[in-house]
Amino acid sequence: MKKSYLASAVAFAAICAQAGDMDRENGIMIGERLTIRPYVSLSYTYDSNVDSSKHGTDGSQWVVNPGFDAIYLAQNWMIDAAAWYQYHAYNHYSSQLNESGYGESLKWNWANSKSDEKGWKAMFSERFEQISQDDDMSDRHGRGIGRDRKEFHADGVIQRRINEYWHGSAIGNYYLLDYDNNMQKYATLYGWKRALAGAEFGYAPTKWTDFIIHANYQWYWQDNDEDSEADYREGSRRGRPVHSDSRGWTVMGGLAGHVSEKITYRLLGGWSRFEYGDGTKDIDGFTYEGSADWQIDSTLHMLALASSYYQPSEREYGAALKVYTASLGLGKSFVKGKVNGTLDLAYRHETHEYTEYAEDDYDEDIWIFRLGLNYKINRYVGLFGRVEYQTEETSNGGARGHEWDYDRWRGTVGVRLTY
Repeated sequence: MKKSYLASAVAFAAICAQAGDMDRENGIMIGERLTIRPYVSLSYTYDSNVDSSKHGTDGSQWVVNPGFDAIYLAQNWMIDAAAWYQYHAYNHYSSQLNESGYGESLKWNWANSKSDEKGWKAMFSERFEQISQDDDMSDRHGRGIGRDRKEFHADGVIQRRINEYWHGSAIGNYYLLDYDNNMQKYATLYGWKRALAGAEFGYAPTKWTDFIIHANYQWYWQDNDEDSEADYREGSRRGRPVHSDSRGWTVMGGLAGHVSEKITYRLLGGWSRFEYGDGTKDIDGFTYEGSADWQIDSTLHMLALASSYYQPSEREYGAALKVYTASLGLGKSFVKGKVNGTLDLAYRHETHEYTEYAEDDYDEDIWIFRLGLNYKINRYVGLFGRVEYQTEETSNGGARGHEWDYDRWRGTVGVRLTY
């Protein structure tokens, strides 16, 4: 069973410095508004722990990744679309692990006024991915354990700026996580889906400060119709029925705005309730979210993120988690933009708020570190490399917890061709 757990909120501070975005200023112009950027990359990765387990085996792999992105810019709206394919060829475990990954994404933004003027704004984005089990440990979007899986995200916002002081938004999103549960390879994981609807209101007495109230309601559906490991458990169940449906709500308040012309922030805190398993266990507590964005100078950018929330467990049957995440990212441009470096640090803490089995009641800490470097040889060719380290450690009881402890590091080098 693969047990590499991804952090859900990794900061990627300088988007232009990532290997996938090295040449966004180039591309094929079609007319005056449409730009298409095709690319293909080839990379090699050494992995110290392919199994993501205590006694895992090292190995390596090749990844071929063709794709494209396209941007259409109109007078007051924009569409950004992308599609990609990846083939992962292992030098170890090739018969079991060679896999394809693919995906697409779409972003649409529209506004009939500037950010601080009376008017309307709308945004919609969606992203689908068939993710290979060896995906990047610091994946920006994934919440899941490292296993072949499908993920789909959809987000929508409609905002009304009433005047220079008052504004309001309607918010909706949907998230799906579907694992490939091949019982001949590994134990079952429990995917889940969530739909969310909410609203946000703000009052900005100055351009520097915005007082915000945010509220939302959530619906969850979990793939836990059957306890796949019941025959292997050492402990006994609590004996309560665990339903697949859950619900929750969150109310937060706080501040957003500018510390200076170069620093923006958003800090919210409040109360959340998670009614897990259709009444199996009602959980509530303080939750928060925060972000800070600092354009230090023209070549150095920093982004920090933090959040806490409730969700169903993917690893343990009949379990609910409270998750805390924090991340920091730095991006630096060198040599007139030809060389870009990134540094990312992420932390995730999980605590079990409810478990159907007493042996599953443990805490988990995950640290991720990544250092990347990209060199743009010319508008067509770029080189990239990165080093990643991840450690996972469990504590506070729970007999099964220490099964998941491990350390892992990977090194990657690659070339990217773009037009």
